[in-house]
Amino acid sequence: MSVAATASSSAVQLTGLASGMDWTTIINEMVSAEEAPETQMKTEQTTLGNENTAYQTIGTDLAALQKDVTTLMNPSFFESRTASAADSTVASATAAAGTPLGTYTFDFTSLASDASWLGAAAAVNPISATSDVSGVTIGSAGFATPVTAGTFTVNGQQITIATTDTLQSVLGQIATAIGGTATYNASGTSADEITLTSSSPIVLGNTNDTSNFLQVAQLYNNGGDSITSASPLGGVNLNSVLSSANFATAINDGGSGQGQFDINGVTIDYDASTDTINDVLQRINNSAAGVTATFDATDNKFLLTNTSTGDVGISMKDVTGTFLAATGLSGGALQPGTNLQYSINGGGTLTSQSNTIDSSTSGITGLSVTALAQDSTTVSVQSDTSTIATAIQSFVTDYNAVENYISSQTSATASSTGSVTAGLLTGDMNVETIATQLRQITDAAPSGMTGTIQDLNSLGVASNGNDNTLTVDSTTLDAALSSNLSAVEKLFTDPTNGLATNLNNYLTTTTGTKGVLATQEASFTQQSKDIGTSITNLQNQVSQNETELENEFVAMEDAINTINVEKEYLTDFFDDPTSTSAAPTTANTSSSSSSGSSSTSSTSS
Repeated sequence: MSVAATASSSAVQLTGLASGMDWTTIINEMVSAEEAPETQMKTEQTTLGNENTAYQTIGTDLAALQKDVTTLMNPSFFESRTASAADSTVASATAAAGTPLGTYTFDFTSLASDASWLGAAAAVNPISATSDVSGVTIGSAGFATPVTAGTFTVNGQQITIATTDTLQSVLGQIATAIGGTATYNASGTSADEITLTSSSPIVLGNTNDTSNFLQVAQLYNNGGDSITSASPLGGVNLNSVLSSANFATAINDGGSGQGQFDINGVTIDYDASTDTINDVLQRINNSAAGVTATFDATDNKFLLTNTSTGDVGISMKDVTGTFLAATGLSGGALQPGTNLQYSINGGGTLTSQSNTIDSSTSGITGLSVTALAQDSTTVSVQSDTSTIATAIQSFVTDYNAVENYISSQTSATASSTGSVTAGLLTGDMNVETIATQLRQITDAAPSGMTGTIQDLNSLGVASNGNDNTLTVDSTTLDAALSSNLSAVEKLFTDPTNGLATNLNNYLTTTTGTKGVLATQEASFTQQSKDIGTSITNLQNQVSQNETELENEFVAMEDAINTINVEKEYLTDFFDDPTSTSAAPTTANTSSSSSSGSSSTSSTSS
């Protein structure tokens, strides 16, 4: 393998093999020299990025300041109100901007309540048609509440039951425990009830019972020798489908699965073969009917309660099917609600369906009062100077944030050794102008202002004397807001010369799409992009030059290698006595020998 071939395939590894010259180092040094401007360009690019970020921060700070300014330039903001009741147990109050200032005495003679519709007791099946309950399984009996397996105590004896037990077997265990009788009554005055009878007091249950049988059977410890269920045991099963929920007459949906009934004009759909009572109750509660539907398991009664107060009724009707009739709702009666009755400042009686009074009944624009008790109290409406003071303080805080940041970016700093470092934006007239303009606008006394409130200084807002930032004397500010709120309002909101108006105009121009911030940020971005292009072009040129230099040095190696090969050949040619270079001497020697031989032969002959 030739040196030239080696140099061409691995110029870096075998550099100078033929020439003895370390030309790779030479090329690297030349490339480094050509790449030197790239470092400077990247430094400039980083600086541009930092300057762009600084401008964006200024823009963000100015946006926060403008938000404060927008609030302060709105006249209605200075009409903010607070409202409070002298007795917070009688009423609470709020006031919107512009509510007339003053003190109002409210006397509540009655409170508003919600109307309800109490259904008639739903007709349900007893747990057994006869007194023979030997075939009635407690787990599937029509109790209002399902029985749970476990243990319960009677006269100190623990009885264990399973849901597969018959009611007769359970009653038998109870009878043994009390030494008396335990029977189910299918008729008579205690129909659909259980009666326990003993010759001694009966004690039922303890805190460690795990079965709810005694509660489901409504057998409570009254200490007597005879105990009967508190009410009939058959009840509505809220979790069974409507057609088998234990109603005396099964609910039907018209046979199509598309049952319907209306409450307050809102249609409720149901399917008797798939929906449960709980499903329908939830559907009512989630609808726009404006009522809450519940079920009282003790009385087997359904109840609808208006979600809003006032003396208003509840209407209903079955459309398809018998849901309202079977549940007893359609046979119920309205329990009327009441309206709020009250007077203001000793005036005539006013009425509201709600306990929260607004201007529609009180006639006081913007005032909302909620009655909490049947009593009287005074409600005071005042200017909300605290909120206004907070807004002015927020304005000062955000103004100072802008000025401080600009100062930090434009000021030079000195180290402990005395060296001075310029700020990132030192000498940038754009940002220095922003700082100056903001200071001039806030320091100025807008034309047309008269009286004691003519500028920010009149409110206790003034320069701190050391830089462009402001300080607030809260005592002076509160006094100005309390004594001369209208003048403070004019100082900020005057549509021509108001301080907030002037600041808003300046900030809108400065931060707009054609403002100095957007323009300069676009310039920074373009400059950085141009430098990036220059860096790419430089890298391409350096790479091209490096390739050309390598090729030239490889060609040099090839040439030197060729010369070395030829030199070696010539050296070998002249130094080897058997080489073709000694051929003429050998030929003459041979000729002479031949002549000698011929002569000898001739002589001999």
